[in-house]
Amino acid sequence: MEPIRVISGTAVPLDRSDVDTDQIIPASWLKRVERTGFGVGLFSAWRENDPDFVLNRPEYAGASILVAGPNFGIGSSREHAVWALTDYGFRAVVSPRFGDIFRNNATKTGLVPVVVSPQFCEALLRGVEGDPGLVITIDIAERRVSAPVPGLESDFPLDEFTRHRLLEGLDDIGLSLKHADKISAFEARRPEWMPRVLPG
Repeated sequence: MEPIRVISGTAVPLDRSDVDTDQIIPASWLKRVERTGFGVGLFSAWRENDPDFVLNRPEYAGASILVAGPNFGIGSSREHAVWALTDYGFRAVVSPRFGDIFRNNATKTGLVPVVVSPQFCEALLRGVEGDPGLVITIDIAERRVSAPVPGLESDFPLDEFTRHRLLEGLDDIGLSLKHADKISAFEARRPEWMPRVLPG
């Protein structure tokens, strides 16, 4: 996982609430064994059935931020929902509320969940709808999201541990490898007949 300090880019306005993980990535896509290639399945049911769905509109192509209604990422615990968003190119999702498991999966994979007030999110949605070129900046270190042109700015909550792992680019494996010396020392003391982790 790469360190994430500032995300700055355009956004896609998904003005829908209670978006669940099955809508983010339908179950038919869960047969894949890789963590890549899920971007084409992102919101695929909506994209296929509605030519005017926001992800089908060329003015929002290349956006790196998704602005959504409340309760984004509810439902099942599938990590594939986060993988689909990141594989498509999103680096952050802004919403008034996230499903707890989705939020946890997102921070472990480098997708930043930005929690804002319903009023701020509504203003941001309208701003992006009115100007697809609107640039939004998310500062992880300062825990701040802003869209300077319409004058929108807000703090967002981010616990210190999650902030640290995002800034340092530490996924679960990276966190474990911070203790590589202790792991090696522990393995060296284990009796030969016990199972061990071999290098490489």
